[in-house]
Amino acid sequence: MAEGKKILPVEGERNILITSALPYVNNVPHLGNIVGSVLSADVFARYARARGYNTLYICGTDEYGTATETKAIEEKVTPEELCAKYNALHQEVYSWFQISFDHFGRTPTQQQTEIAQDIFTKLNKNGFLEEKTTTQPYCETHNSFLADRFVEGTCPLCGYDDARGDQCDKCGHLLDPLELIKPRCKLDGATPIPRETKHIYLCLDKLQPQEEEWFKKASKEGNWSSNCIQITSSWLKEGLHPRGITRDLKWGTAVPLEGYDNKVMYVWFDACIGYVSITATYTEEWEKWWRNPEQVKLYQFMGKDNVPFHTVVFPCSQIGTKDKWTMLNTLSTTEYLNYEQGKFSKSRGIGVFGNNAKETGIPSDVFRYYLLSHRPETGDSEFEWSGFIDANNNVLLKNLGNFVNRVIKFVNSKIYDSKVPDYTKFTDPYFAEHKKKVNEALKQYIDESENVKIKAALATALTVSSLGNQLLQDNKLDNRLATEEADKCAAVVGVALSHIHLLASLIQPYMPSTTDAILAQLNASFLVIPDNWEATSIPVGHTIGKAAYLFSQIKPEKEQQWREQFGGDEARKAKEEKAAKAAAKKAEKERKKAKKAESKEGVGEGVEAAEKGVDPNAPAKAASTENTAVEEVADGVKQVSLQTS
Repeated sequence: MAEGKKILPVEGERNILITSALPYVNNVPHLGNIVGSVLSADVFARYARARGYNTLYICGTDEYGTATETKAIEEKVTPEELCAKYNALHQEVYSWFQISFDHFGRTPTQQQTEIAQDIFTKLNKNGFLEEKTTTQPYCETHNSFLADRFVEGTCPLCGYDDARGDQCDKCGHLLDPLELIKPRCKLDGATPIPRETKHIYLCLDKLQPQEEEWFKKASKEGNWSSNCIQITSSWLKEGLHPRGITRDLKWGTAVPLEGYDNKVMYVWFDACIGYVSITATYTEEWEKWWRNPEQVKLYQFMGKDNVPFHTVVFPCSQIGTKDKWTMLNTLSTTEYLNYEQGKFSKSRGIGVFGNNAKETGIPSDVFRYYLLSHRPETGDSEFEWSGFIDANNNVLLKNLGNFVNRVIKFVNSKIYDSKVPDYTKFTDPYFAEHKKKVNEALKQYIDESENVKIKAALATALTVSSLGNQLLQDNKLDNRLATEEADKCAAVVGVALSHIHLLASLIQPYMPSTTDAILAQLNASFLVIPDNWEATSIPVGHTIGKAAYLFSQIKPEKEQQWREQFGGDEARKAKEEKAAKAAAKKAEKERKKAKKAESKEGVGEGVEAAEKGVDPNAPAKAASTENTAVEEVADGVKQVSLQTS
């Protein structure tokens, strides 16, 4: 969280308000959760700051609802204690991943209550709320109405047998819990019964005309991704229906109506309001961000399953108040990141979760790079250890790391003694062409970043790094060049140093610690990303810092180690079976070896006895007047005739 002076919109400047989906408090985020929301938002926030935009990045934990109540019961703590525990855990995870929130808050606050109740009251006053007596699933085993997501069963539309009462994760359709086939209580497996209860509904149907008008304008101006448009269009095409926004719970925002003392606001109604209330805990002047559509652009980041609540439910809530609101401008969503051809599963220990990524000993920048280069933008993608290692060893180390290290070490050498030479004396068309190529890539990078094409912009930044390597190769930067063509060598070095300075800014949104390391080696401050690169940002005579490796090689054998470590029970079982087979094989080998040794020992005794004229099988001092048979011994030992008198 930023301390001191608060970030507020500035008239005449580009004011960017960024939110990432509020992570639900009662679980540990896995790599898919992280790249889908907070990490993607962080990249854009860092880019916006690197361009000099006035930027505020807000997030926090979503803490109300049945899931929290239930988890608290499981852990035998109060909901407040549970939320405090997991809020701290989330902050620790995001800190390790270097997520640059300006403020990370939480939803159970007085500001949340006041703002949510104000929105609720205005919706009611304007005729967009209605009371309905509904039939809800009720569990007789623990005597409680069940929130939608705590009823599980078979989806009536696609047949998926693990659908939730609010939504089917397979086909994506929203559901009513009583529509499920063979419904069961998630808490105790009992079959819930239908029971009547009163609830408040948000009349989305009445708001649909205004919602459609806003959607057409916002999706076009904000250049929404195709899946955002498709999901929202599907909802509107089917026709919006009144949606319940209260629940029979205790842990949540109180409903400001008589007779609703034992009910709270539905978490999916007031969760999005959390963006506003968390901003209000950051600054009392929160309205300058949230009631200022003329000067503020709102960018939101999340997984595709959260889209309808941000493009339909929350905008309808804003529209229905008839107040002035800063509304969604650009929405960036992701598909799913899978783990090694399967799914992340906390219960089965499968996959890398935020709190154990650092157990690998690999810097968070490498995780950031790999996740963002595999960001599931248009379809699902995979986290695979082989690809992770390859990305580190063959992209980061050989491309980016090699370029930076080669130049810094060369300037550190006795040739320049860490002083930037005068690179202004030498002119050649090659350098003009090099600048042209870099500026073309820079323009592409800015265009992609402005349109929140995060994966594409990262690839373009690596292209800029490749252009730097090409600069060194084409001009054969070495001691001979310094000795025989001193002015040309100085030009190569000067341009390369400024090239590295620009590159440090381009990769900062993706790998902030790597940028810090590069700037330390350049002994330079951060360069605000320019519209045009002049190749003169590192001045003549400047003293640079010492070279240091940006990345370390990851040994290939780590792949199997990590696959077993994060593969869950099945991987551990397979490892144990493999170890057992190896042990059995080794034991069998030792047994055969011992038997063979025993056999050789017996043969050896026979040969020795034969040479001495003694039968090793005969009793000691036994005498015989008969000729013994010729004894055949091991291969390679001659036959010996034994004769005694």
